[in-house]
Amino acid sequence: IVNGTYRVGQTLPAEADLMARFGVSRITAKRAVDELSAEGLVARMRGRGTTVTRAGALMSGGGPIAAGIDGLLANLSLIGKETSVELVEFDYVPAAEMVADELGIEPATPVQRAVRIRHLDGRPFSMSTSFVIEGIGRTFGRDDLTRTPLIDLLARAGVIVGRVDQAITSTLADDTTAARLATSVGSPLLKLRRVFFDQDDRRVDYVEMLYRPDRFEYRMTLSRNGENRFELDRGGR
Repeated sequence: IVNGTYRVGQTLPAEADLMARFGVSRITAKRAVDELSAEGLVARMRGRGTTVTRAGALMSGGGPIAAGIDGLLANLSLIGKETSVELVEFDYVPAAEMVADELGIEPATPVQRAVRIRHLDGRPFSMSTSFVIEGIGRTFGRDDLTRTPLIDLLARAGVIVGRVDQAITSTLADDTTAARLATSVGSPLLKLRRVFFDQDDRRVDYVEMLYRPDRFEYRMTLSRNGENRFELDRGGR
């Protein structure tokens, strides 16, 4: 709907078709359509099926990318493939104290530093600054970072991500960030900090990401469990 494949008034595939196409259960297919309906992107009409609303069509090409916490690795790869990237800085630098602390290494240890701007529909929506430990960083170069998502390059280097520590906060755009993200100085930005650990719990990558909130949003679903407590829904987006 957002990329314009389904336009206002068009009918979405029936649940049975969604089940066959994506290899999912009827419950999953129904839930997906229910979420679209809850967000106002589609309307259900007896005898007409599920159709795209005008509000949904207006999001075409301009709505924010939605990323779920549980599907983080898949989302990182998907976002990387659906966007174009501009590599604006690339070098090996001595790790600053804060970066060294995040990576669990000694300050001034060489790390690969790369700054990338991601574009969606020709407009910037994120800027990421990654710090990869040198041994892994040497397995790929500048050209690789413009063609392949970093999460896929880590996998190609033999890294099996065991867990990711993430913090979400906000910040304001400075002169450099505002110019790169095509926004105004002082504009609010969503800021994510991620530390990637391999299966041996070794820190391999630290990334700081800045997003324009009009182009990206984070979602999670909380469900009540058997102990009457809310927990992160593993099936959420």
